[in-house]
Amino acid sequence: MIAAPAGPPPRVHPLRHAAPALLAYLGVRSLGLVVLALWAHRRHHGLWPILATKWDADWYLGIADHGYAQVLGTARSSNNLAFFPLYPYLTKAVAAVTPGSRASAGLAVAVVASVIAAWGIFAVGDRLYGRRVGVLVTVLWAALPVGPVQWMGYTESLFTAFAAWALFAALTDRPLTAASLACLAGLTRPTGVAVAAAVCAWALWELRGRPRDPRLRAAVLLAPLGWCGYVGWVGLRLGRWDGYFAVQRLWRNDLDGGRETLRRFRELLAHDPTPQLFLLVVTGTLIVSVVLFGLSVADRQPLPLLVLTGVLLVIVLASGGVYFPRARFLMPGFPLLLPVAAHLARASRRHLVLALTAAVGGSAYLGAYMSVVWHSAP
Repeated sequence: MIAAPAGPPPRVHPLRHAAPALLAYLGVRSLGLVVLALWAHRRHHGLWPILATKWDADWYLGIADHGYAQVLGTARSSNNLAFFPLYPYLTKAVAAVTPGSRASAGLAVAVVASVIAAWGIFAVGDRLYGRRVGVLVTVLWAALPVGPVQWMGYTESLFTAFAAWALFAALTDRPLTAASLACLAGLTRPTGVAVAAAVCAWALWELRGRPRDPRLRAAVLLAPLGWCGYVGWVGLRLGRWDGYFAVQRLWRNDLDGGRETLRRFRELLAHDPTPQLFLLVVTGTLIVSVVLFGLSVADRQPLPLLVLTGVLLVIVLASGGVYFPRARFLMPGFPLLLPVAAHLARASRRHLVLALTAAVGGSAYLGAYMSVVWHSAP
């Protein structure tokens, strides 16, 4: 008697497949939150303002409450047009249908978006290298030194969610989904142009082999619409074609080709006898990110991943603006962590445990330091 051939293996629900990564993510961030809460209590700081109402969170809540400025003005303190609209208006919409304040709604949006982002990061890692690497890259993203921002009233989690799933859509050949998510990313942060560039580069490359595919053509047009739409709206609102860029100059965020970055490198690493810890962390993050990009190129990561991280690095390193938030600005560049995750996946259990313990413990300490001791925005 001949046995019937075995059927295909049962399909696992995507959420169940991603569960180890998501549980690990929640564990790392929960530990960081506990350490932050204890440190804040010891220094007589309120945890709620740190998470929901300080620094950029206050700007977003102001937009949700009062809308945007109508004139350029002469000081950045009077102009909120530098902040993109999707997160504050999503906060406003959620607050309208849920109990609690807009601050609590904004924090809820960020936390939920962080879990969706973690899922997308896992999905990309799993797609390219397997489940083990997917879990590890998610843990590494959770354990970034600026990881607490993922659970603050900031846009990084929402933006990373759009970026991660846009990349996954490109990797799975869904052009319109990728372009739609890139469009939403472009309404979330100024660096949304990096996601649009990644999707457009991928679609244009694919058009070489499929020149008549209407989805790819549409993706090239749709991906940058969010970023271009907001920049164009600011120009119309201020009555000048360079309105948005005038706002950025007001905030001193114009590009200088990297001169300010190199100046701060020299100052912190060669001339400052007592550099502040957080600024050293930012500097180290920038240098390590450049090295990891080189490893990503050597690893032949797919084109959209390289374009995303490459454009992010160019924007951050070439900026003449404030220096201290630049580690946070690179948070959506999670593909830079893939070479590390792939290496750890091949390491012995002992080395893996040591590396992850150091990463998670260091993140908890540095994140709390950034939030409580550091005197400015993360």
